Amino acid sequence: MDIEILIIEDELPARRKLKRYLDQLDESTRVLAECATVEEAIVFFEKGGKADLILSDIALQDGSAFEIYEEIALKSPVIFTTAYEAHMMQAFESYGIDYLLKPFTFERFQKAWKKFMLLHKGPVSNSEKPAYRSRIVVHTARDSYFLPVESISYFLAEGGIVKAIDREGKSHLLGLGSLKDLAADLDPDVFFRLNRSELVSKAAILRMERYGKNSLAIQVVGSEKKLISSQGNTSDFREWIER
Repeated sequence: MDIEILIIEDELPARRKLKRYLDQLDESTRVLAECATVEEAIVFFEKGGKADLILSDIALQDGSAFEIYEEIALKSPVIFTTAYEAHMMQAFESYGIDYLLKPFTFERFQKAWKKFMLLHKGPVSNSEKPAYRSRIVVHTARDSYFLPVESISYFLAEGGIVKAIDREGKSHLLGLGSLKDLAADLDPDVFFRLNRSELVSKAAILRMERYGKNSLAIQVVGSEKKLISSQGNTSDFREWIER
């Protein structure tokens, strides 16, 4: 079966070089799409597009590729290809598994590819599944306490501050952090990132309804507020909620 690739790159010679390198690999690959802009890439994902691997430049015609990865909850690793060293840390915080500085050789590309193949070989066995958090520690001015994850309806990020909203509607301040880092520590079968600022528990969902063109309004236990799925995440959310 072909390994499916998405190329996000605004320079035609660079796209041609990537496709030439892909053709030189031992594995069979297929380029699903070539996106030259942030908008084109977001549309690809909003239409349900999925890839095994993304080869991504950073500086695009209409902005930064990081805008894509902030908007879309990816399931694909990214190999970044760029002429700038300055974005390396941000790249590895945005689904990156390697960072290739232009111009790079086929040998350097192949090294990054081998790293991807180690990830692509398949799911780990049951005995190797990661241990996810069963409780969240909450620190206050006077003490600390533990919040079981099954008691949480959703997590909310506002201004760099993350809160947990429990099933009784009580807000628990978790402090500085990001939903991305928090989501990595939680069971993906239990929690789903709806948008940039909300991470919801499947067990807390009461009902859903259409909201706009391609979003859902979601009612959860302990909150009068409805959570809104981003357009880019709605398709994956529908699949997740039915599992």
